Amino acid sequence: MNLEKVFFAFFIVLSLTLNFGFFIGELDNPNHHNVYELFAALIVSLIATIMKFGDRAHIGAVLLATSLVADLQLIAAVIVWGIFVYATDTGLTSMVMASIVSLSGGALLANIISVVILVTETVMFRR
Repeated sequence: MNLEKVFFAFFIVLSLTLNFGFFIGELDNPNHHNVYELFAALIVSLIATIMKFGDRAHIGAVLLATSLVADLQLIAAVIVWGIFVYATDTGLTSMVMASIVSLSGGALLANIISVVILVTETVMFRR
């Protein structure tokens, strides 16, 4: 068993599950979406992205691209949350929360694609 591949798959799947945990719930209800879960999803997604830089195969490039998309979406969600909570008087309204969750949904889709590619690559692997 290759420990590096275990950690690689672990962070890809953990990124997906954390993002899903934040995404699930009523779209516009801030009580259903925890800021710490969004932050954890971003940090784990960034770690997964860093781990993907070593792969030189074409599939590795596609995995890196999906991870970069997820990172971009999650960074945008964190920025929107920060701006509306700390920089404006608007606060966390249902419209703002819906935007944050929608951005997280885009990252979720990118993470799903990444996991599907990982599973496909694993199934096609021959010794």
